[in-house]
Amino acid sequence: MLAAAASVKPTAAATAKPAFKPLHLPPLPAAGLRPLTLSISARPLYRQEHVLATVAVAAAGRSDRAASPAPPAATADGARPVEIAAPGEPAETARRARIGVYFATWWALNVIFNIYNKKVLNAFPYPWLTSTLSLAAGSAIMLASWATRIAEAPQTDLDFWKALSPVAIAHTIGHVAATVSMAKVAVSFTHIIKSGEPAFSVLVSRFFLGEHFPAPVYFSLLPIIGGCALAAVTELNFNMVGFMGAMISNLAFVFRNIFSKKGMKGKSVSGMNYYACLSMMSLVILLPFAIAMEGPKVWAAGWQKAVAEIGSNFVWWVAAQSVFYHLYNQVSYMSLDEISPLTFSVGNTMKRISVIVASIIIFQTPVQPINALGAAIAILGTFIYSQD
Repeated sequence: MLAAAASVKPTAAATAKPAFKPLHLPPLPAAGLRPLTLSISARPLYRQEHVLATVAVAAAGRSDRAASPAPPAATADGARPVEIAAPGEPAETARRARIGVYFATWWALNVIFNIYNKKVLNAFPYPWLTSTLSLAAGSAIMLASWATRIAEAPQTDLDFWKALSPVAIAHTIGHVAATVSMAKVAVSFTHIIKSGEPAFSVLVSRFFLGEHFPAPVYFSLLPIIGGCALAAVTELNFNMVGFMGAMISNLAFVFRNIFSKKGMKGKSVSGMNYYACLSMMSLVILLPFAIAMEGPKVWAAGWQKAVAEIGSNFVWWVAAQSVFYHLYNQVSYMSLDEISPLTFSVGNTMKRISVIVASIIIFQTPVQPINALGAAIAILGTFIYSQD
């Protein structure tokens, strides 16, 4: 019997190899990298080289996976992929940090500009020349940046400059009007009135462009208009020229935004270069008007008087207000490349608060409680408007 058993040969079934081979998966990516999709199935749907490629892409932190196609939602036998979750995206954290830096820089530069601009206008009350110097400084900075290739020069054509021209005209009017206002009234009062710009935006869009807005937008204009009116009525050093300058600036900047949206569709120019081109064209528009309104003789006499009273610091004030005007505008336009218009509106409202508070502290501007209440109501209305 033992001999018979020994003579029996093993069958094919007994000698067959196992039906499944062990699958050696690559190690999972470290924490903080992109999610990895693996398919658990009795039969491999795609080769192991694809998994290795996916891990390599995830380890490199790249967002595109064009090198290898994404795995399907399920294999042929019904097995579904397993999503291995990973922590939040480092790129999003970096983007938020960059936006925070933009906002902080924007607000700080704006506060510095307003302080030096008011110092210059107190000693040298010639807003047309002051406005011209601000645009000239920005133009010189950007031309030097392009010449030295610190910044890449934009690729523009005649159509670009044609579309930019109405924007530049509105920007020039708004810039000069705001400077005239700053020369006549306190910085805080100018910015309180300028916080009413959303009201102008809605009214112009409604009656000139035929656009319609939901009811909450119209209701948000009530505190803006009421707060600005209350602040104007209770302003201790009210001046009609200063008040009208701020109002004209609001209207001009509204049209600037409208022209910019209509004329710049499809143009691929960065925010920094767009504002540089805008400054240069505005400078060309403003210079002849500044000469006609004030003139070199008036400037020379006023300059000598300011230097005699203040000394060499006056030259520094002029240079600082000119450079910081360009820098704060440049940073604000650069931030538009990163954020939505809603976020920009909220940031602009917060900017006005920082300027108003800083100017009141530095220039020791007397403020009545009712005046402060009007300013708070107007700014609150602007914030509510930006949320609608």
